[in-house]
Amino acid sequence: MGVEVNDAVGGFITCKASVIKGCDIHLDYPSVGATENIILTSVFADGVTYVRNAAKEPEIIDLQNYLRKMGARVSGAGSGVIRIEGVEKCLKSVDKNIIPDRIVAGTYMTAAAMTGGDVVLRNVIPEHFRSIIYTMKESGCHISEHNNLIHIKGPDRLEYIDIIRTLPYPGFPTDMQAQIVSMLTTARGTSIVVETVFENRYKHVEELLRMGADIKVQGRIAVVKGVDRLVGANVTARDLRGGAGLVLSGLVAEGKTIVENTTHVDRGYESIEADLSSIGAVIKREE
Repeated sequence: MGVEVNDAVGGFITCKASVIKGCDIHLDYPSVGATENIILTSVFADGVTYVRNAAKEPEIIDLQNYLRKMGARVSGAGSGVIRIEGVEKCLKSVDKNIIPDRIVAGTYMTAAAMTGGDVVLRNVIPEHFRSIIYTMKESGCHISEHNNLIHIKGPDRLEYIDIIRTLPYPGFPTDMQAQIVSMLTTARGTSIVVETVFENRYKHVEELLRMGADIKVQGRIAVVKGVDRLVGANVTARDLRGGAGLVLSGLVAEGKTIVENTTHVDRGYESIEADLSSIGAVIKREE
């Protein structure tokens, strides 16, 4: 696209260009972040840009709808090929309601499943996280849907799941892997989780072991053998979703669990402790 990129100075990436040129880009992997950044860069590019093997997540479609409302010329989001025709004029300001967060919804569904809870989630789009719903049903949860509402009731004890693979959308999202691993730690039987999207995304496992979980990790595969109970411990969030998984495990562990370094969790959840408290969890934030 004609951009000069330099990442050699102090860990910072600097980009500069006199003119950004439209071009044909084929992604080796349908990355959400890469797709979004190419779209944003191409809005004012000189010419037409095609993104092939583009990510298909609902967030990509929402970004397209937002930009088109502002006057950008973007089409094809949700398919494997996105076309962006650069515009010369500035975009106009608009009002836009963002779509509900499917990973937050999945996290709270997992909380209900783990605790045997009976929870209603409102303002969700079930079609955006169908793979999560199917996984919850497979584990023994009772789920019903009505428009933008989901009713989930967890069983007395969750069942194991033969194998779960994280995949690009519409497959099972990697951003739900840690929460599902936490859920399966107390399920009946042995489950296998395969992480195909990101390397080194089992940082939460070491912390779960401290709570009494039985998990063995080899490369991208985690074998989770359900235990009768978890015990409270002092654990550390090492990333966003892993931290959320530790919070969920604390809901079912015997005794008190302290999750440290929750600034990671705050990146993806607005007052997770307040939401969980509102439906019966005994949880509070300590400075």
